[in-house]
Amino acid sequence: MPKRKLEEVVDGIFMEPVPITMGEEVKLKYKGGLAKQGATNIYLRSGYGFEEWKDVQDIKMKKNRDGSWGTSLVVNDSTRLNFCFHDGADHWDNNSGRNWSYEIHDGSLSDH
Repeated sequence: MPKRKLEEVVDGIFMEPVPITMGEEVKLKYKGGLAKQGATNIYLRSGYGFEEWKDVQDIKMKKNRDGSWGTSLVVNDSTRLNFCFHDGADHWDNNSGRNWSYEIHDGSLSDH
């Protein structure tokens, strides 16, 4: 099976697969503001839910040769995946305070 290319979902953020299904590994690549500003570390902060995030975690991203940063996580909740990025020195890329959120699908096919 050919390797799938990560899809740019918004400027500087790439994901695969889209849409997200419960139980899948999601790969993320970040080329946003923190990367452009030369951060020496970048972390993906992720969590699940709608109002308050639960199961919040910080995942250290790995710098790639092209200057982007990458990581992956297994989606283990069926609500909504929320995420943003930080450099560990209190500099954030959080979509102007809105973060990024993606609904998680259960993998079933719709009849419509």
